[in-house]
Amino acid sequence: MMNRESIFAAIQAQVALGAADASSFAVIIVRVRGLRDIALRFGYAQGELAEESVRVLIEQSMRPMDRVFRAGDDSFAIVLPGMRHQNHTLLAATRLIRAFEQPMNTGSTPWHGQAIMGIALYPQHGTEADALCRRAEMALDEALRRGDQYAFYQPQDVQVEIIHEELRDAIDTNRLRTYFQPVWDLQNHRVAGVESLARWTSERHGSVSPANFVPFAEQSDLILALTRWSINATLRHAAPLHDMPGLTFAINFSPRVFSKPGIVEQLMDALDIWGVAPTSVIAEVTETALVNNLELSLQVLGRLRDRGVGIAIDDFGTGYASIAYLRKFPATELKIDQSLIVDMHADAQTNKLVRAIVNMSHHMDLTVVAEGVEDQATQDLLADMGCDYGQGYHLGHPEPAADFVARYKSTAVKSSPADS
Repeated sequence: MMNRESIFAAIQAQVALGAADASSFAVIIVRVRGLRDIALRFGYAQGELAEESVRVLIEQSMRPMDRVFRAGDDSFAIVLPGMRHQNHTLLAATRLIRAFEQPMNTGSTPWHGQAIMGIALYPQHGTEADALCRRAEMALDEALRRGDQYAFYQPQDVQVEIIHEELRDAIDTNRLRTYFQPVWDLQNHRVAGVESLARWTSERHGSVSPANFVPFAEQSDLILALTRWSINATLRHAAPLHDMPGLTFAINFSPRVFSKPGIVEQLMDALDIWGVAPTSVIAEVTETALVNNLELSLQVLGRLRDRGVGIAIDDFGTGYASIAYLRKFPATELKIDQSLIVDMHADAQTNKLVRAIVNMSHHMDLTVVAEGVEDQATQDLLADMGCDYGQGYHLGHPEPAADFVARYKSTAVKSSPADS
């Protein structure tokens, strides 16, 4: 629970000073990934020791004048006076990121945390404590959505106020829809699989972007229910294609579900119910899962891999993974982030980097999927590099899963989208 009274009092004190001498300050909301899992895995006593060690680490990373407050099970609020412009705050955020680079020890239990930050500035982003805290939280949501370690509040960001009960009811009553986006075999010019995507039309807001409701589910108790829904909805549509070997179905998994018991068994049971082979399913996890809850991620994904499920590392190339992490991870494929793919033509160094990732992956017996293929020239360049698969609007837009299944069964697509 946020220590709202103390946090708001500290912020309002800075607001009063700022009004008097035209000074600026920053409010940072920090979520420490991996912290909450300490209590779940090793008990509440160890969890409390970990929370205290994190608070001390944050205070040591800040200046003596900065104020640090507990703001939740794995969250802290920091008030930083005298931040004359954004770059000063960025330096403070960078110090905090570096402080979490080394493993921490709680008693005899070493663990690795990661600080994710949302930042709001006075007076640019608000002149009241409530507004500054909310906008720092909104920036934190944006950082989580993008897989970044920090984000400044952007006034143009559109945030939908999601009601917990409405999303929970939509999941429970199966009012979400499954969309499939094709994954194209760049070497053999055919559809090789799909990525399963959730879509939601809210009675309050109309169409709600997954960029809004998926992070909301991750930050609440709804992510397990959403994942369970996604598994069954995907496999229900995959079942009619079980007699067409070679087609894979990628399902996104949040690392937050790895701490929940039975996730592996739930997937295996669903595969049995729908008659889909484990080798037809790929579990996608974002690159940040490599550094957040690493041991737990390795354990759960290793069990999936042992049962024949493919493991894809999503958004590779923009996060904080290293070759050392990659060596440990039971991955079968890498998905290169679209931000690298779209820059290949304009930037020679990015071109070389993508080519190096493809070559490295093949040496490690990993297949490669390039995200964000938006034109024929990019498709041709990736094929020439030896990239295995591509995904993007040039190769196919997301569409209702039922429509994809009906068309795939009737046409058995084998030609390149450029030729169709």
